[in-house]
Amino acid sequence: MIYFDHNATTPVLPEAREAWLDAVDRFVGNPSSPHRLGSRADKALTDAREQLAALLGCHALDIVWTATATESNNLAIAHLANSLPPEEEIWISAIEHPCVIESARRWFPERHRLIPVTAGGAVEADWVNEELKKLRPGAIVVMAANNETGVLQPWREILGLCRAHGVPFFCDAAQWLGKLPSVGLGDCDFVSGCAHKFGGPKGAAFLKVPERGRLHPLLVGGRQEEGRRAGTENVAGVLSMMAALQAREDRAASGIAEPMRLRADFETRLTNELAQVQVLGTGSERLWNTVSVLMPEADCRQRWVVKLDKAGVAVSTGSACASGKEEPSHVLAAMGFNEAEASRALRFSSGWETREEEWNALLRTLVEAVKV
Repeated sequence: MIYFDHNATTPVLPEAREAWLDAVDRFVGNPSSPHRLGSRADKALTDAREQLAALLGCHALDIVWTATATESNNLAIAHLANSLPPEEEIWISAIEHPCVIESARRWFPERHRLIPVTAGGAVEADWVNEELKKLRPGAIVVMAANNETGVLQPWREILGLCRAHGVPFFCDAAQWLGKLPSVGLGDCDFVSGCAHKFGGPKGAAFLKVPERGRLHPLLVGGRQEEGRRAGTENVAGVLSMMAALQAREDRAASGIAEPMRLRADFETRLTNELAQVQVLGTGSERLWNTVSVLMPEADCRQRWVVKLDKAGVAVSTGSACASGKEEPSHVLAAMGFNEAEASRALRFSSGWETREEEWNALLRTLVEAVKV
């Protein structure tokens, strides 16, 4: 099976697997326990906290360990709901991950606004700039890179606007981390990320929080994580996550020219072979690994993702035809595509180890699938 669904989850890196196995053997104690085994586990978490803080550029005590990016995002939004004045609203981009949008609907049902995006899939920073001249929201939420299109968002620019107006800024960096250097993300008030997006294990994630002020916990019970997140920490998962992130940071530091070339060559050949295919976000900067396209019309009973799966290629779709279970992609809707167009969307997301031969095989499979 050829795997082009890295934006959904990634294979575990050897470094991460080794770190997990080592941690399972060495750190058997509960980090909250008072004995030496507990203290050793707690020290391992502290060291990992410092390692992540150094990569992000923040203080180690700003890091809260969680289980998933969904939990981290819910924690951040719930905290804002419990700490902001009741009349203040939050602004979130219209293309945020569903866990952010649904969390905003739950905690700010009448107090959230959607930030529009361009036809190329990038948040309109000019809109944010103009609206901030009229009103100061309680917080602004914009992801670093979109999970469906791979379009890089102007999070640095919006962070600067937030700083100028004294507005807290929250950035979901789940798709950015492990693909691009994480330096500078620590300047955001809130940042979320999770291990399985960059070669770590499932079940390990984090939320970077503001240096000052109390964080209202989403999970309550014990006093773990300085009272910010109850529950025994996943020591092995955290150490495995950090091994994976460090490996990916080292890889990203060497440059992205080659994976960018592979993606560009694939897109050129794809549109030459299949003129009816439309590549999304071509006018915007995108992650080097992500190609989102609209495929030709097809019988919904023979969805493209199913066709490719049968041909031995794993890809993803951000929408569905008319399954009755899934709604069309809100990301594509925000970009101006209608439901029929969104139903033809496919996403190909590679990894650092994806070879040119695999891109070639994907292209051949797509061309053959269109003929069937």
